[in-house]
Amino acid sequence: MIELPPDFPHKSPKGFSYEVTEHRKNMLAIWIINHGMFTYTDTPPRSIWGFYSRTKKCYHAPINSTKHGNKVDVSDTRPYTAMQLNLNPLEAAFFS
Repeated sequence: MIELPPDFPHKSPKGFSYEVTEHRKNMLAIWIINHGMFTYTDTPPRSIWGFYSRTKKCYHAPINSTKHGNKVDVSDTRPYTAMQLNLNPLEAAFFS
């Protein structure tokens, strides 16, 4: 089993856990798994959190579950996703 990168700053939220899979030779995919009860599935649903480059030692936001996007500063990520918020100035005033 592949472990989270040593500098991964987030602790999994209550009812969730992280799973790491090999996406490519030098890229890891970090998944967040929801352990809630769902009527439509027996296996816990998972969503892509983001990607980690082993060679460059940096994180990337996901475009989707199979494609990584731009490099992100790990301090700007959230426990549920590495996607960056695209806020206008008014929204930014409320979320900061």
